[in-house]
Amino acid sequence: MPTLSDLVSRHTALDPSDLDWIHSLVSDWQLLADLSFADLILWVPGQGGTRWVAVAQMRPTTGPTVYHDDVVGVSIAMGERPLIDVAWAEHRICREGDPDWSSGVPVREETIPVRRGKGGPIIGVIQRSTNLSSARTPSRLELTYLQSASDLAQMVAEGRFPFAEEEPILVRSPRVGDGLLRLDKAGRVTYASPNALSAYRRLGLHADLVGADLGKTTADLCYSDEPINEDLMVVASGRAPRETEVENGGTVVQLRAIPLIVAGGRIGALVLIRDVTELRRRERELLTKDATIREIHHRVKNNLQTVAALLRLQARRLNNPEGQEALNEAVRRVGSIAIVHEILAQMPEEMVEFDDIADRVIAMTAEVALAQVMIKRVGSFGVLPAAVATPIAMVLTELLQNAVEHGFAHCSGNVQVVVSRTADRLEFTVADDGRGLPEDFDLDATGSLGLQIVRTLVVGELSGRLGVATREGGGTEVSLSIPVQPG
Repeated sequence: MPTLSDLVSRHTALDPSDLDWIHSLVSDWQLLADLSFADLILWVPGQGGTRWVAVAQMRPTTGPTVYHDDVVGVSIAMGERPLIDVAWAEHRICREGDPDWSSGVPVREETIPVRRGKGGPIIGVIQRSTNLSSARTPSRLELTYLQSASDLAQMVAEGRFPFAEEEPILVRSPRVGDGLLRLDKAGRVTYASPNALSAYRRLGLHADLVGADLGKTTADLCYSDEPINEDLMVVASGRAPRETEVENGGTVVQLRAIPLIVAGGRIGALVLIRDVTELRRRERELLTKDATIREIHHRVKNNLQTVAALLRLQARRLNNPEGQEALNEAVRRVGSIAIVHEILAQMPEEMVEFDDIADRVIAMTAEVALAQVMIKRVGSFGVLPAAVATPIAMVLTELLQNAVEHGFAHCSGNVQVVVSRTADRLEFTVADDGRGLPEDFDLDATGSLGLQIVRTLVVGELSGRLGVATREGGGTEVSLSIPVQPG
């Protein structure tokens, strides 16, 4: 299905400012749909001005839907739905007198012009369709919802909703069904839904909310022994479109204010309320778990460095050159694993930017090389999970050490690590311009411990492919292809 941006760019003449406003509107119009108990469809004029194009759709979570199928992308001729044309031409909300029975159920149709900012142009029309099949005498809650929806629709028509100055919401905001308070312009509660009242009961309220000053009541509950959060007073009074959280007795409640500004004056506000106690508790548990995992990685890194230091000390005490070299190789292998754990100790998740690890392995190899060897990386490894990063770090260490030790001995040369990353595979080669492979080289029968480790890790542990060949122009090229999760 095409995105909203695709539909607007392909089929309409709206400019980027219009598109930004529409994005802001549809990111928050679930509120209008739920308060209206109605489906919403946003129509904008197509190029040429002879047709309407449906670019967005929203169903209510508080009532039955009218449109079971998606209508986004549908195009209709102007004049086919007169209410849309009237709302567009006359810049006003239009309501149909009698329900429409063409779909088999009674549907009340209304249209709301969408104005881009106060005093701005009309850029579209919202069709609001209410399924009346379950119509009954409305309760106090439903009447409050409908009155609030009417005020919000008027704000859309006047260009006052969505709020241009509102900061981006990074977490899910409360919805109408989570809990709703309606305030008058003085900040006093005129209606409290059962869920909103329950949330305040959990905060410790024993009195009724209706008639109370929400800011003072909330502050008395949550800030009796400490300075009052300034955001709380702004949100609880409904003066600005903002969110905050309050906590008392282990209960955490999220509040979001929607000022109601109609005909140039603030008539009150809606405050949506959501009990996020369990959500915050789980977040704290995850943070604790994450800190514990990072501490474990830190300790593993320290222990590996201690092991490497002991092996290095033992190598210095040996008089056998072969034994010294074996211990030095072990030091490098342990060191490459320690680098991965050091990076993981600093990361919030079990994912690592492997380029940093690769560069440190390259630097470590170049530092201990007996010959003057230039090692260069081309391309990016990207982000890898820890389970893949550790064996790849060891593989890279072994391949670079082999290239430096066997390819050049005491002569100078170049080694290049060329990396290619796709959505689900990591491919890289380690190529040198050294002496090349022996004529009788056989990867399956090689006695090199380093290559045996590489083969075991790549083929056995990572289910990858490994190839070793003579490089064109001289030298050796080792190629690897490893399946990875998208990073």
